[in-house]
Amino acid sequence: MSLLGTIYSVMQEFALIYPLFMSYLWMVGGITYFFHWEDRKKGCVANPPKLSNPPGVSILVPAHNEGGNLEETITSLQALDYPDYEIIIIDDGSTDGTGELVDRYADQRVLRAIHLETNQGKAAALRVGALAARHEILVCIDGDALLDANALWWMVRHFEDTRVGAVTGNPRVRTRSTLIGKIQVGEFSSIVGLIKRSQRIYGRVFTVSGVVAAFRRSALYDAGFWDLTKLTDDIDISWRLQMQHWGIRFESNAICWILMPETLKGLWKQRLRWAEGGMEVALDHAAPLLNWRRRHMWPVLTEFVLSVLWSYTMLILGLLLLISQVMDIPEIPDLREWLPSWGGALIGLTCLLQFGLSVFIDSRYEKRFPRYYFWIIWYPMLYWLLSVFTTIVAVPRAVFRRRRQATWTSPDRGEQFRD
Repeated sequence: MSLLGTIYSVMQEFALIYPLFMSYLWMVGGITYFFHWEDRKKGCVANPPKLSNPPGVSILVPAHNEGGNLEETITSLQALDYPDYEIIIIDDGSTDGTGELVDRYADQRVLRAIHLETNQGKAAALRVGALAARHEILVCIDGDALLDANALWWMVRHFEDTRVGAVTGNPRVRTRSTLIGKIQVGEFSSIVGLIKRSQRIYGRVFTVSGVVAAFRRSALYDAGFWDLTKLTDDIDISWRLQMQHWGIRFESNAICWILMPETLKGLWKQRLRWAEGGMEVALDHAAPLLNWRRRHMWPVLTEFVLSVLWSYTMLILGLLLLISQVMDIPEIPDLREWLPSWGGALIGLTCLLQFGLSVFIDSRYEKRFPRYYFWIIWYPMLYWLLSVFTTIVAVPRAVFRRRRQATWTSPDRGEQFRD
């Protein structure tokens, strides 16, 4: 076999084996997590284990132009089942009446308002809120999210372990009016949820959820708080906390209902920002992570690097396949040999198994969740392509991006779901 044929064969095998390996790794991790920490016999969302001496909690809500969603968020926070908490809304230079809305609710005791004159970005708003907070435990949620009434109990209990620096909650999508929205319901369960469960098993989490996470303030201080220049402050603070040997845990019972894009344009912009931000963080921290003292982070770094290599492998294979349709290249098979193939059938079966497992695990959080099993069979077609292309575009953007303070832009939030 020629050198080109060997390279092509290796790339083809990697393109097939990598997603299969990761899927089964996530499934094994998800099953292990479920039976160890999440088994139905060990309680449910509505019956959290309550501490005898619960610490005070400061809830930070950074908001920029959230006038259409923030009132519902505030109402849900005021109804939380927890004895000692305060709500701090940080209005980050809003121009749509968000500031006036916050002032109507502020009473300086339970709910406090902080106004930043200009758009400083989410990381800056969180920094200000953390400095103003009265309590050591900080729960950060977005201004369009609805936190479950018992979520604080579920997250705070982890901080009894003094090594825990952060706890990431369990976001559930409530924008379900389009195919894209319905697919994301399954994605956050079968992909995001299983990934966080499996990463919890092998000890390190790629990122806390930016929409719902709790932090120990002293751990944030140790890590340098949120970086104002990062596109994805949640990924960056997760890596820096763990580099300082703080633990991060996933709490599946800490439910938070979130809004997600329901248009291709909105989804592309969101996922491109996630991909670019992840690459930016990896580039910044790759060298320090090579230190032997930080070897606990190597699995996270390795998983990220392999995902980038897989995306570029898919691009190269696709280009070679197209070229082979015009030029006669004996080492590259004809397009007809690709479809159908045993590899594609195996990936399809694996996806169905993964989605089926997620339905089994997450149906305890949402009774109607199994109805979305049909929609998530479209996941590989849409989201694998999206993942490949956003990664390809994100790498050069992250490498050549001018570092400046990251400010807010208003995202596509789709149509809200009503049960």
